[in-house]
Amino acid sequence: MTDHRARFLQLALHAQALRFGQFTLKSGRQSPYFFNAGRFDSGARLAGLAACYADAVEEAGLSFDLLFGPAYKGIPLATAVACEFARRGRDLPVAFNRKEAKDHGEGGLLIGAPLEDRRVLIVDDVITAGTAIREALGLIRAGGGTPAGIVVALDRQEVLGEPGTDGARRSAAQSVADETGVPVVAVANLHDLLAFAGESADLVRHRDDLLAYRARYGSATQD
Repeated sequence: MTDHRARFLQLALHAQALRFGQFTLKSGRQSPYFFNAGRFDSGARLAGLAACYADAVEEAGLSFDLLFGPAYKGIPLATAVACEFARRGRDLPVAFNRKEAKDHGEGGLLIGAPLEDRRVLIVDDVITAGTAIREALGLIRAGGGTPAGIVVALDRQEVLGEPGTDGARRSAAQSVADETGVPVVAVANLHDLLAFAGESADLVRHRDDLLAYRARYGSATQD
């Protein structure tokens, strides 16, 4: 496991953004773990998280020149990542969207740097069903930008539909990448979490539950 993946998982544990137990997801599934990027709720935590994002993006070799944060969680994430790249010597423009169009002042759905003729990297926390990401892709293209990639904190690597149904072996991230042609990069994924738990005396007791969950809901790609 690369350094930024382990560092991210450790940061998530420390911030209680990553928790173990029994959690009911929006899908109704009972999951042995839960991730909430909203728990990166201080300057130091966001700075540490942004460094992990930047490392993942640099490792992936994506070519881009603007960061886009989908409302809502993507907004502070893209901003923090922009600050991290500036710290590294690269000053990137940032843009984000509103949930609803503003009909006064400057108006519109988009705020920040113009997207026209930009290669845009979308920064978000997770891809659940892919709806928000697809909306962001549409906004970027409508604004004259070219989607260059998507980076998320954690890829759960689990199927969208019920296991055994048509098309159910693809995860949300795989589905978005396959359907749009836009590469998706995750700072870490379930495969990394399993490896991380197996190396931790405090977390190894959760590994069997994680393996059972992956066996039931895991997508076709698990590395």
